[in-house]
Amino acid sequence: MAIKDSKTGEIVKKFGLKELEEKARLMRAYQLIALYAAGSGHSGGSLSITDIAAALYLNIADHDPNNPDWEKRDRIIFSAGHKAPALYAALGMSGYFPVGEIMKLRKFKSSFQGHPHSLKLKGVEMSTGSLGQGLSNAVGKALALKEDNNDSKVFCIMGDGEQQEGQVWEAITQAAHHDLANLIAIVDKNDLQIDGRVKDVSDINPLKEKYRAFGWNALQMDGHSMDDIIATLERAYSIRNRKPTVVIAHTIKGKGVSFMEDEAGWHGKAPNKEQLSQALDELGIKDELDVEGLLQIAEDYQQVAGVLINESSSGFGENDKYKWVKEGASMLVETKKTRAGFGKALSELGDNETIVPLGADISGSISIADFYKDHPERKKRFKSLGIAEQSIAGVAAGLANEGKLPVFGTYGVFSAGRALDQIRMFVYDNANVLVLGAHAGVSVGPDGATHQALEDLFAMCGLPGMNVVVPCDYEETKKAATYLLTAKIGSKYLRYARESTPVVTKENTPFVFGNANIIKYIGEQQEFKDAFETKLASEYENKKDEVAIIACGPIVAEAMRAAWILKEEFGYETRVVNMHTLKPLDEETIIKAAQETNCIITAEEHQIGGLGNQIAAVILKAGYNPKFGMIGVEDRFGESGSPDELAIDFKLRAGNIVDKINKIYK
Repeated sequence: MAIKDSKTGEIVKKFGLKELEEKARLMRAYQLIALYAAGSGHSGGSLSITDIAAALYLNIADHDPNNPDWEKRDRIIFSAGHKAPALYAALGMSGYFPVGEIMKLRKFKSSFQGHPHSLKLKGVEMSTGSLGQGLSNAVGKALALKEDNNDSKVFCIMGDGEQQEGQVWEAITQAAHHDLANLIAIVDKNDLQIDGRVKDVSDINPLKEKYRAFGWNALQMDGHSMDDIIATLERAYSIRNRKPTVVIAHTIKGKGVSFMEDEAGWHGKAPNKEQLSQALDELGIKDELDVEGLLQIAEDYQQVAGVLINESSSGFGENDKYKWVKEGASMLVETKKTRAGFGKALSELGDNETIVPLGADISGSISIADFYKDHPERKKRFKSLGIAEQSIAGVAAGLANEGKLPVFGTYGVFSAGRALDQIRMFVYDNANVLVLGAHAGVSVGPDGATHQALEDLFAMCGLPGMNVVVPCDYEETKKAATYLLTAKIGSKYLRYARESTPVVTKENTPFVFGNANIIKYIGEQQEFKDAFETKLASEYENKKDEVAIIACGPIVAEAMRAAWILKEEFGYETRVVNMHTLKPLDEETIIKAAQETNCIITAEEHQIGGLGNQIAAVILKAGYNPKFGMIGVEDRFGESGSPDELAIDFKLRAGNIVDKINKIYK
């Protein structure tokens, strides 16, 4: 059990106890420097699993860094994919690549994605990040190895909050049923998750007894005592009965750094410069690592990424008078988080006793916790249900059936994707439930593809009777949420972003569910939003418009910027249609655009077609055939990178809209 030469079977290196402790200390330092260089990431859980990762990769598991696909290797799946820094540090220490390379963590086009991607980095067994799936993957691998008479082991590292996912318990049952003695699960039990103590969010205890009741061997260990880790994992490796084995590791979130230890707030947070310096001092890192040299690796890579971004960039809107500016003489823009608009509406309407928000462990991040933040008396009505999207959707259906208005959400990729079948069932009953597709689009940024909702509109708009709203900014999100919480009975989906986006509407800008707005550029002003006139589409009179840009969500701001460029540079009269309601769709406004303009472009921060296919269908069914194009994600998954980098790379900017129009409209 060690790093081996797969050709000869000889042990290349097996680290002893003191060496492992030293490697774990260095791994913590490398991770923290990489997290600082990235400016984001998951510090707490990465540090809690570090000792175990060091032991697995440097002592317990058989693997060959020079032959990552060696069929006799032990497989290690990081189901808790947000703890990627620990995985990357362990792979680097093992020799898969120079460990300093992890300074490229979460950067654009990097192999070191925010959550591990097996196609980008050798040594990563499977792509992970959507919690609760790794154990099922491990069951599949263990079944295959057993079928092939391969004696290799399969390890699966999970978090304790992850045990709230129902899929975990399905996999637990399957592993025991199929006598998968070659499967070893490790639970990083640091007792914390995003929303607080695991026992307070959705208690998973008594965990050891539960696993044993499901037919598993269950061991426990101190996840920070290297002696105990090695002894326990060796015992798990050598058990010869027919049962799978779980090792429950008692750990401390943020282990090794005093101000991070046992603090839920360090789940998804990177240290700043001063915090990094203190952390490295506490780890005893003085002259052992060339910190500046490591940070230079990150800086050099960022320079390369910048070149790639510039190569992807359009000629308009990035480094000219049309770029977004917050300071200057004209066309200034204010940015605010759209999620804050939802939170504001929920807070203002929270005295309605029928509203029951359901927490899915990112309550503060998606602003659903604003329901009780300034109103502690409401806290009892807020139901924390943990990382369990499918069950939460079913719970919501039951609440709605009893006359409540449940509100639940998480990342849109999970609320609309993972819980789709459960949502479909309550839509079938026209249940009065508000589903939040939060943190939607590539603007989620460095978290990467696993957390970027780019397909959710296909699912939600495809459900008969579902109501779908995609507001463009803070103000419109607040208005949309207010309407959905007070006036619209039935199943509804509200999609909004995580990052701050331009505020392009005002308090008095009209918002009517099911009726689009038309935005018209009228001339440069000091404030960007004042350079446009917005009217309900039903009240708009054609101004010899040649081009219509039909958009939804934050990309409406880019469509407005494109209209500005088209007028000033090419003299085109352009109407921007803010199609904030995707279902029911404002077909009359779409047909009117086809009648009155010569060119129609759709724009969406989504796979092409979520909006565009619907617009095209309406136009064609009505018998019109204007010049037509679509802007959106072109049949690809997301990527780590900054929101701006990704918007440029995925061609979701104003300049891309302008280029598309110039290409098809001549």
